[in-house]
Amino acid sequence: MITELAVLRWLHILAMVYWLGGEWGVFQTSTHVIDRRLSMEERRRHMETAYRIDILARTGIIMLLPLGLHMGNIWGVQPLGGAWLWLMWALFAGWLALCWAAFLHRETDRGIRLTIWDERIRYVVIPALLITAVSSLLGYGPFEAGTGQKWFAWKVMLYGLLLIIGLQLRYIMREWTRLFRVLAAGPDPEAESTLEKSLRFGKRLAYVYWVGIATVAFFGATKFV
Repeated sequence: MITELAVLRWLHILAMVYWLGGEWGVFQTSTHVIDRRLSMEERRRHMETAYRIDILARTGIIMLLPLGLHMGNIWGVQPLGGAWLWLMWALFAGWLALCWAAFLHRETDRGIRLTIWDERIRYVVIPALLITAVSSLLGYGPFEAGTGQKWFAWKVMLYGLLLIIGLQLRYIMREWTRLFRVLAAGPDPEAESTLEKSLRFGKRLAYVYWVGIATVAFFGATKFV
């Protein structure tokens, strides 16, 4: 029998796969984006590929939270249900629409503005997640954190911390858009150097990111605390 929880779990798994797989794809493609030996046309093609992979990762990141909160309500570890769930889904649908609009208008001034608004939403979501997770683990709610229930608050906290890393990676990709405009006007050693530095920094973050994503999945799969 197909239940609401089973469908939500299936979607949650898909979102996690797109998140982890998408970030790996962007990581691999980005190496060619900064390769000075390639023509600008070739580098732009790799940049476009990175954008097209990244939008799936961004979609997965956003969808994980409402799916997780909805399942948490069914499991009884997240008390906010009913009308609150409907409001939550509406808000996240708006966030996802904004994310896709930024992608569709990528490499334009409008796309950059939309991306900045996408980032600003995270400035609200990240503190909210971290505060509620820590509060719950200390026994003040809103999430249940009794014996065998702490996994949910831990998962929310780790997810919030990973959003911080993801936000930094978003900054890097937005910077690439600006730098490619500079390079389109002709060779610019300073812009090339900045691209290379941002990729080195991004790669270090990516390793932490993958371990963190795997850890979030482990908490959700095992529920061992």
